[in-house]
Amino acid sequence: MDTIGLAITVLSLGIWIGLLGFRGQFWRADQRLVIEKFPTRSLGQGESLPRVCAVIPARNEAELLPTTLRSLLAQDYAGCLTVIVVDDQSTDQTATIAQALAQESNQSSERFQLEVLSGQELPPGWTGKLWALEQGIRHGQQQTPAPDYFLFTDADIEHDPANLRQLVTKAEMEHLDLVSLMVLLRCQDFWERLLIPAFVFFFQKLYPFAWVNNPTKSTAAAAGGCILISHQALNRIGGIEVVRQALIDDCALAQAVKSNRLLAEVGNREQGTGNSEQELRQTISEKYFCQKSSNKPTSSSGSPSAFGGIWLGLSQSTRSLRPYASLGSIWNMIARTAFTQLEYSPWLLVGTVMGMTLIYLVAPIGLIVSVLTGHWLSAIASFVTWLLMALAYLPTLRLYQCSPLLGFCLPGIGLLYTLMTIDSAWRHWQGRGGAWKGRVYSVEG
Repeated sequence: MDTIGLAITVLSLGIWIGLLGFRGQFWRADQRLVIEKFPTRSLGQGESLPRVCAVIPARNEAELLPTTLRSLLAQDYAGCLTVIVVDDQSTDQTATIAQALAQESNQSSERFQLEVLSGQELPPGWTGKLWALEQGIRHGQQQTPAPDYFLFTDADIEHDPANLRQLVTKAEMEHLDLVSLMVLLRCQDFWERLLIPAFVFFFQKLYPFAWVNNPTKSTAAAAGGCILISHQALNRIGGIEVVRQALIDDCALAQAVKSNRLLAEVGNREQGTGNSEQELRQTISEKYFCQKSSNKPTSSSGSPSAFGGIWLGLSQSTRSLRPYASLGSIWNMIARTAFTQLEYSPWLLVGTVMGMTLIYLVAPIGLIVSVLTGHWLSAIASFVTWLLMALAYLPTLRLYQCSPLLGFCLPGIGLLYTLMTIDSAWRHWQGRGGAWKGRVYSVEG
C-alpha cells in the first residue's frame, strides 16, 4: 500500500514537471499586448487606416453600457470606427441608454459613429449572442466602403483608450486574421480573488497561448470579450454562421480561422485529385464544428501562408466590469459551458475528474497522510508537487495583483472547479445546460 501511495505522488509530481516544461510554458502568462510597444501613428493617419466596425451584443446591460460604450468611443484610433449595439430583446433600459449615447456621440464625432439595432427573434439553430453578432455583421457589411475589420466585444468590457489601435496594429504588422485579448476580469471581492485568476490559469493550461499563436500548431482559441477579425477572414470561413450553434463560440471561431490555413494547404496537396474546395471545406467543418458547412461563397484569394494567423494574449488594462461577487455567480458561469468543453461525453467527464484529482488533490492529501504515517519520501514528493503548482500559479496571481499565498490554495480551487464541471454535466442531463440571460441552449444531434 505504501508503494502504491508513493507511486501516485510521484506520478502527480511527474505530471507537474511535464506541465511546466512541455505545455507551451502556459504558466508564464507572458503573451501580452503591450500598449507601449507601438507608436501611436505606426499605420498612417486618417483615411489610410483600416476601417473598423465594432459589434456589441447587449441583453439587459443597462447598468454597464454608459461606462463601456463611452470607453469604446474614446479610443485614440485615428481611423474610422462604427459601433453597432445590437439590443438582444432586453427587458431593461439597454436600448434607451444606447440610443441616448448614440445621439450624444454622433453629434460630437465624425470618425466614430454609434448605431443601435433592435434584435430580431432568435431563430432555431443559433445561440443568442451569435445571432446578435450576425445581425450586427450584416448591418456593418452594408457600409460604404465596407469595414476592413470587425471588432466583436461584450457589453461589459471597458476598453483602454489605446486598445483598438494596438489590436489593429498587431493584426496589420503581423498579417494576422484574428487578434483576441483575454481582458482583465473583475477581481475585487473574496470569491473573485479566490476563483477568477484560476479561471484564467486553467484556460491558459487548456489552450497554451504560445501554441495558439504558433501557426504550425493546431491549437486555436480566442476570448470572446475582445476579438478583432478581418472582414476577408470572416468571409473566407463562411461567416459567423459556421459556429452559430457553439456555446464556446470564441474558441470555435478561432478554430475556424486557423483551420482555414489547413484547408488551403490540403487544397494545394489535393490539386489534381478531383476533390473540390467545397468538399474539403465540408470535411473540416464536420471535423471541427460537427455541422454541415455553410454554402456561402468564400474568398479563395491568398496563399496558405498569407492567412489563417491568429493571436491570443492577456490584457493589463482593458477589463471586464461584470461582477462575480458570489460563489453562485462564478459557479453558474463555469457550469454553463464546462460540459460543452468535454463534448458532452460521460467518459471525458470521468477522465477529467480523475485527472483533476491526480493533478491538484494528490499533493495536499499525500502530504498530510505521509506526515501522519511517517512516510517521508512520499511527503517530500507531495510537498515539491504542491510547491510547483503554487509557483506555476504565481505569474497569473501577479497579473491580478493577488497574494502569492493563494498559490497554495490551488488544490481547493481545483476541487471547486471539478465540482462545477460535474454540476455542468448534471444540468445538461436535466435539460438545463447552457442557461444564460434567461435562455437555455441544448446540444443538437
